[in-house]
Amino acid sequence: MIRLFVGLELPEDVRHALCGLCGGVPGADWVAPDSMHLTLRFIGDVTEADAEDAHDALTRVRAPGFDMSLRSVGHFSTGDELRALWAGVERNERLEQLRRNVDSALVRMGFPPEERRWRPHVTLARCAGAPVLRAQAFLAHHALFRAGPFRVGHFTLFSSLRHSGGPSYVAEAEYALPLAA
Repeated sequence: MIRLFVGLELPEDVRHALCGLCGGVPGADWVAPDSMHLTLRFIGDVTEADAEDAHDALTRVRAPGFDMSLRSVGHFSTGDELRALWAGVERNERLEQLRRNVDSALVRMGFPPEERRWRPHVTLARCAGAPVLRAQAFLAHHALFRAGPFRVGHFTLFSSLRHSGGPSYVAEAEYALPLAA
C-alpha cells in the first residue's frame, strides 16, 4: 500500500518566510521546510494499481497556471484541544477550480469523493498537547502574515511515508499548468 495526496509545492522563498513563523509554542511539532505544501486532495492508502489509476486521472486535469498568496495564520482544533497551526491562502478562484478539477478527475476514476470541507492552508505545526494560551498568542502575533504572490505552474502527486519524527513526502509525478492565455 502507498499513501497518496495531491498538492502544491511551495517556492523556497515562501517556505523560508513560513519558517520564520515556526516557534514560540511549546509542544508544537513544527513541519520541516522541505515538507511544507498545500494539499489539494488527500487520496489515502491505495494499491500500486490504484496509484497508477490516480496518476492516469491526474494527467487528464486541465487548468491554467496562476499566482497565489498566503495570508494570515489559523488553527484547527477539536473541542478544547488544539490540533494544528497553519498559514492561510488568500482567496483564489483558479486555485479552487484546480482543486475541483483534481477531485472530479479522481472521482471519475473511481476514488471516493472528499467528504471534508476543503480549507486551503499550509500546515505549520501539529499541536497535540500544546498550551492553548501560547497558541493564541502565536495567532495574534502573526495575524498579519503575508507571503507572495508566487506562480503556481504545476501540481504534484505525493506519496507520504510515516516516521516517528513525522511524515516525509516524495514527489511521485508533476502535472503542468500552462500559462493562461
